[in-house]
Amino acid sequence: MKYTRITVDPNQMGGVPCIRGLRIPVATIVGMLADGMSEQEILEAYPDLEPEDIREALRYAAEAVQERELPLRVA
Repeated sequence: MKYTRITVDPNQMGGVPCIRGLRIPVATIVGMLADGMSEQEILEAYPDLEPEDIREALRYAAEAVQERELPLRVA
């Protein structure tokens, strides 16, 4: 899958994936959603974002966790 809104620049934000070079990490957006913020609240907090930025951040995060195993607590 090609991402057109996710950028990685080793000279910006330590090379973490960001939204369109805006210095807004993908992890920040995903974390805000996980904390229960709505898309509208995120867009208000970051006026430079567009709704498609949020959707692509989620797609990127979903693909990223498929690529590696994370330690999970056994129930």
